[in-house]
Amino acid sequence: MSHFRPVELHHASRLINHGPTVLVTAAHGARRNIMAAAWSMPVEFTPPRIAVVIDKSTFTRELITGGGGFGIIVPGAALMDLTYTVGSSSGRESDKFEHFGIASGNGPVLGMPTLEQGCAAWLECRWIPESHSESAYDTFFGEVLSAAADARIFADGHWNFTPDNADLHTLHHLGAGKFVTASNQVQAQELAGKR
Repeated sequence: MSHFRPVELHHASRLINHGPTVLVTAAHGARRNIMAAAWSMPVEFTPPRIAVVIDKSTFTRELITGGGGFGIIVPGAALMDLTYTVGSSSGRESDKFEHFGIASGNGPVLGMPTLEQGCAAWLECRWIPESHSESAYDTFFGEVLSAAADARIFADGHWNFTPDNADLHTLHHLGAGKFVTASNQVQAQELAGKR
């Protein structure tokens, strides 16, 4: 007997999306904002480029198109409640950084808001306008201009999830405010093929 059951198509993307939840920051003029996004991914190696889905109705999207850049912050498990909160509220009426007491810095190239406390990494990106993707699919592309990571969890180009850095383990949103964290890192061994 099969345990498989049909999945409604509007939930189908959740079957393959357990990449890290990220925080998207943007600034334009005197305004700035931070929001959570569950759908982001790398799309190119050289130059490094990423894609992130940002709904048309968000204030962050307005700031990106006005300012020409954005930040991608990879929050650790310690920031689960903050990640959920900034993803569930709008920054149009008040500055979420001030309202929730979020300490931030500025990226070295574009000055996009960055976070380090409780975060595993951040990337500062130049927005690459792509009218078809943005209007039809809400997908934004960015070229990574600067990046930094906490060496306790990412060093020499590799993630290292250990019990000692559990507060920095990446968050993965499952929907309805439920998250899991990356953990139980294991090393794969290459199989020997038949001879």
